Amino acid sequence: MLFLPRTAKSAAAVLSIVAAFAWASYYIFVLALTPGVAPSALLVYPFLYGGVAYSAWAVLSGHGRAFVQVWWEPAAYLRTALLVGMQLSVLSATYLTGAVDASLLSLIGDVVATPLLVAFLLGAHQAHLRSPLFALGLLLSLAGGTMAIVGGQNLAVVRDWGWLVVPAVPLTVAFYFLLTARANERAPPSAVVAQSMLASALVTAALAFAVPGGYAGLGVVAPGAVLLLVVTGVSSFFIAPALYFLALERVGLVIPPMLMTGIPVFTLLLGALVLRIDLPLIAVLGIPVAVAGALLTLRGEAPDEPPDGPATPAP
Repeated sequence: MLFLPRTAKSAAAVLSIVAAFAWASYYIFVLALTPGVAPSALLVYPFLYGGVAYSAWAVLSGHGRAFVQVWWEPAAYLRTALLVGMQLSVLSATYLTGAVDASLLSLIGDVVATPLLVAFLLGAHQAHLRSPLFALGLLLSLAGGTMAIVGGQNLAVVRDWGWLVVPAVPLTVAFYFLLTARANERAPPSAVVAQSMLASALVTAALAFAVPGGYAGLGVVAPGAVLLLVVTGVSSFFIAPALYFLALERVGLVIPPMLMTGIPVFTLLLGALVLRIDLPLIAVLGIPVAVAGALLTLRGEAPDEPPDGPATPAP
């Protein structure tokens, strides 16, 4: 990490923003792949490619033994279930409300549910909220992200059992990252996340028969589609979580989730540049609001509060 700022908060901010960009690219790739790639393939292959990249990183970092040991921990399969549930919920919402709307619903979970759940569920982190500047930054950051979301698309009407899918997305996202961050205190993050990614690939492959496209949909043969699936897996299922958990190592479990307001901002910008989607005025105005909130959040963090995230485990 040669080019990171020296201070922990600034380095975590850079890592979180780059992670937000990598996660935002997922929704663009899904929109590009949806017409010709079956949902079963969209579910399995990003897990597979991300898991392979993560596993290689764990082994090359000297954490191969820890990677093997994680597979024997019962808690590892709870994290796997949450990760699989998160992706199944996102895909289900995609076919209930449309691809763009489902992406925006999941963004609401990233931007709102995760930081608030972290702050209020874990009492040790509530010291961050005592700073008025920090609280103001949180409100502005959430407001800017919400403006970007609302301006990006009008959510479609969700009917019948679809309402069960909508809350599943933010809840599985929040609890997966909470449990994984805690597991990273005891084992190398590369080993912990590699296991959940590869296990999720195996589970979703076994469940492919219940997903539109089925096992036949896994036979993606178009070179362009295969390349996009590889890039999706590496960017959103390896680079993004790797940087995110590095940010958590530096400053704890509060600031990085709040900086995920960058996801809807980057999604809108990528949509405009790549997919030629028009940017409404409210979405454009939400960008500087979210940025201002993020800066206030960083400046308003309790200065004497020690990092509350996972410590770097011994090799």
